[in-house]
Amino acid sequence: MKVLIVFYSMYGHIYKMAEAVAEGVREIEGAEAELRQAPETLSEEILTKMGAIEPQKSFSHIPVCTVDELVEADAIIFGTPTRFGNMCGQMKQFLDATGKLWMSGKLVGKVGSVFTSSATQHGGQESTILTFHVPLLAHGMVIVGLPYAFKGQMRIDEITGCSPYGASTIAGGAGERLPSGNELDGARFQGRHVASIASKLSGSQ
Repeated sequence: MKVLIVFYSMYGHIYKMAEAVAEGVREIEGAEAELRQAPETLSEEILTKMGAIEPQKSFSHIPVCTVDELVEADAIIFGTPTRFGNMCGQMKQFLDATGKLWMSGKLVGKVGSVFTSSATQHGGQESTILTFHVPLLAHGMVIVGLPYAFKGQMRIDEITGCSPYGASTIAGGAGERLPSGNELDGARFQGRHVASIASKLSGSQ
């Protein structure tokens, strides 16, 4: 039972969350987690000016995802930073390339889930995940979020991401804040939860 984790990360925050999601997936017996990056759309010159080249070296070993790989997965968990309350352009362009899969119904019945990051505490994390659900629903995917069974999203003793729509992290205006322990726990829970549901739907359990 294969779970594909497709992410775009500019400075490494979403990558760290993706690793935690993969850890959660692997807790389910028979579940295989594979990480893939969404294709980059920015030039090396622009990425250099944005200070992204050095951070991206830490996950440069992760292969770039192809559209055809989506078909082979039982579940797909997408990770994207927030851009004005929506997914980033790189992820949007990748999804826009899945029209052929939509025409042939190749993703119908597969589990779909989303996690995200934003610079600020109220920077559009929930709207990013909710609007990301729209193309997944158009593909006929079964949407899975982060249920309140993950009690960490109800904490008020610290500033933290995560909502019932999916795991999330707050990166800070300059990217200075890395995912907290609670946020990584939320990502692991989401990965485990998605894999459990996908396993049942695929008949593995």
